[in-house]
Amino acid sequence: MTIETLLTQAYGRLSGLSETAQLDAQLLLAHTLDVSPTYFFTWPEKEVSEASRQAFEGLLKRREKGEPIAYILGEQDFWSLSLETSPSTLIPRADTERLVEVALELLPSGASRIVDLGTGTGAIALALAKEWPASQVIGVDYQVEAVQLAERNAQRNSISNVEFRQSDWFSALIDEAPFDLIVSNPPYIDPEDEHLSQGDVRFEPLTALIAEDHGLADIRHIIKQAVSYLSPLGWLMFEHGYDQGESVRKLFNEHGFMEVATHQDLGGNDRVTIGRLPE
Repeated sequence: MTIETLLTQAYGRLSGLSETAQLDAQLLLAHTLDVSPTYFFTWPEKEVSEASRQAFEGLLKRREKGEPIAYILGEQDFWSLSLETSPSTLIPRADTERLVEVALELLPSGASRIVDLGTGTGAIALALAKEWPASQVIGVDYQVEAVQLAERNAQRNSISNVEFRQSDWFSALIDEAPFDLIVSNPPYIDPEDEHLSQGDVRFEPLTALIAEDHGLADIRHIIKQAVSYLSPLGWLMFEHGYDQGESVRKLFNEHGFMEVATHQDLGGNDRVTIGRLPE
């Protein structure tokens, strides 16, 4: 069977199940054959061995059941990084790149001390460490498996100005303050949100997704604690839900932050809110 035939059949099977059916099929077959997807445009008539066809079939069945591409392939691109992924952590998403963009706008390119709370794959910490090589970045996560994964991703991307620790938010950072920037993509989904039963999030760890108080409990806790860990004029910033901007700004204001503002993602939705500690 040829590459073209296999891909055409896969498109049909995934159509209606995935908004990116064509790309999904290409990525799965490229992974199976250990080639770049651009290979398919050059060699559409190339025959695929039976062993490769069966391996592709196995991956395709997993995607038909809804398993995320990032978990099937075991990797995901984020910013300028290639990251190993695991079902024990959230999948790095393009929306979170907005957090990195805003952070880069806030601080000068010189040396800064930065912490990423709930680092998961290490995506945010690693992106900032790569863009600011003079800075010292710490990423923390409650899950030991996430810390180990983030460490592997640092090695995978040859980034040395970052370290990862197991910590319940600030618990392992007591002797590290103050920081110039604290960033976080914390759990922010309401436990009753209907989207938890849809799409890729069905396969992601609930503990990294949901928070009480309509998704605001962890954000509230971090804002309250961050006052003790930020340097004067230091910044705190979060990724949050599209409908949480006003609530997060209110929490910042309640705890005395200034220059509080919400930034939108490419879809025009509230995505990142920032606040600065007074001098």
